[in-house]
Amino acid sequence: MFDDFYGLDARPFQLTPDPAFYFESLTHRKALSYLGYGLAQGEGFVVITGEVGAGKSTLVAHLMAMIDPSRLTAAQIVTSKLDGEEIVHVVAQAFGLMIEGHDKASALGAIESFLHDEARAGRRCLLIVDESQNLSIAALEELRMLSNFQLGSHPLLQTLLLGQPEFRDLLLEHPDLEQLRQRVIATHHLTAMEPKEVQPYIEHRMKCVGWSGNPAFDQRVFAEIYDATGGIPRRINQIVNRLLLLGAVEQRTRIDAAMLHSVLAELHDDGAIAIVSPRPQPAEPAEPVAAADAVEAAPEPVAAIPATQPPAASAEALLRLEASLAERDAQIVELQQAVVELANAAEDREEQAEAAHAGQVEQLNTRIAALEAQLAEQDRTIRHTLTMLIEFIESGEGQREAA
Repeated sequence: MFDDFYGLDARPFQLTPDPAFYFESLTHRKALSYLGYGLAQGEGFVVITGEVGAGKSTLVAHLMAMIDPSRLTAAQIVTSKLDGEEIVHVVAQAFGLMIEGHDKASALGAIESFLHDEARAGRRCLLIVDESQNLSIAALEELRMLSNFQLGSHPLLQTLLLGQPEFRDLLLEHPDLEQLRQRVIATHHLTAMEPKEVQPYIEHRMKCVGWSGNPAFDQRVFAEIYDATGGIPRRINQIVNRLLLLGAVEQRTRIDAAMLHSVLAELHDDGAIAIVSPRPQPAEPAEPVAAADAVEAAPEPVAAIPATQPPAASAEALLRLEASLAERDAQIVELQQAVVELANAAEDREEQAEAAHAGQVEQLNTRIAALEAQLAEQDRTIRHTLTMLIEFIESGEGQREAA
């Protein structure tokens, strides 16, 4: 309805992932760099987590659109509560394999044979598992076992795990996932967009469907949308969708704050405000993954999710983490102090050089003054000598005239 009223080619804020609308926010750019790094390794697990609606599926759809299918065969599954045997059959189906008898051994054999055929054809295989927080520990272990398939020393399958924040916690804390943790070569947690990114995000999606300025948006609307959604893309889509619908109904050419307040009130009355509004997040201690994210520019080829202690030792692990962070902070302070001292030393050297230069100038001025005084004395001596010589000559001439 509103797309016709505003002359748009399509609906810009649909809730289903579409790579055509991909918007590279700061957190998505970081995630994409980690994905690129992880895929370049060709083995192990890459883990991307984030809040519901943070854009994980859209990110992966964008990545898949960039990949050459002649070099990479990708299969994607969206998981529900699956056990170890069920996940194997689901993976086989995702790669287009029909398993007779539906037994686990046959499924594993078919998957391994398929992976070998793809490797001989020069193609790598990638398994994308969405909603990984729904998987059982047994299913995750089966995925790890699939990563053991090799052709010689060449790994045959790489897995990308997408999940909500609780999946990251599961990987960090569960004692039975130690071997899986050691296979994780890159990880990133998608955060919300920053306040300054909301306006470019909305305008980007509008331009993707032919928007040329109708409707216009008041600047205040963008800030209030961020406040209402916490910067989560899907929540923004829900609100702006309703805003455009209201604008079409009221035949508005400008979206203002009053319209936004009306939409938020409707969402509150419908009971949907809890879905759109950001949930309050409890304060959490710093965690190892966040430390990994602090050096986004150069990811290291190691598991970004470190091994953790069983829950019984979580307090001890937390103390060690706090000690490590304190040591890191101390090193940062020490480095800052070293930089300050180096700057001070440079200033001291500059001052010393200026003082030495001033001393040399003063010595030269003293020498010049001494030479000038010496020249003046010599000038006086010469003048005095000339005066005496003139007087002598004049005196001699006078004596010769008298004679």
